Amino acid sequence: MLKKLFQAFRPPQSPNLPDPDAELALGALLVRIAQSDRAYLVEEISLIDRILARLYGHNALEAAKVRATCEKLHAAAPETDTFGRLIRETTGLEERLAALDALWEVVLADNREHEGEIEIVNDACKAMGLSVIDNKRARARARSKLDTQPVPQGDA
Repeated sequence: MLKKLFQAFRPPQSPNLPDPDAELALGALLVRIAQSDRAYLVEEISLIDRILARLYGHNALEAAKVRATCEKLHAAAPETDTFGRLIRETTGLEERLAALDALWEVVLADNREHEGEIEIVNDACKAMGLSVIDNKRARARARSKLDTQPVPQGDA
């Protein structure tokens, strides 16, 4: 059913897009969040690649290729809840919680929470079958991870 839904929304000129699975759905959500504030920063792209590598065991090149596919899928795909439902229907609770953590990591990557980004995470959380409490905990885990990362030193 989800395959047909994606095909209905997919533009006819993009036949090279694969049918999304949980990995591509999460990647597309990560890209959607990163692009939602109209500033798709190198730091966000790099973070998405690291998240895809961490969660799915990719090397840097493989993660970048997956992200590039996710960028195309995001551009051609329907609503956020469709990706969330696909993740809910194809993964277990631990994987969905890890996906939610990853979404918050991208939201917090620039140390600013934009309203559009938060809306995407909230919609995805609900579609993944996770609770408001799960969402708050994921945000806190992502914030904690960000707070413990070393601050890059500038060229002095």
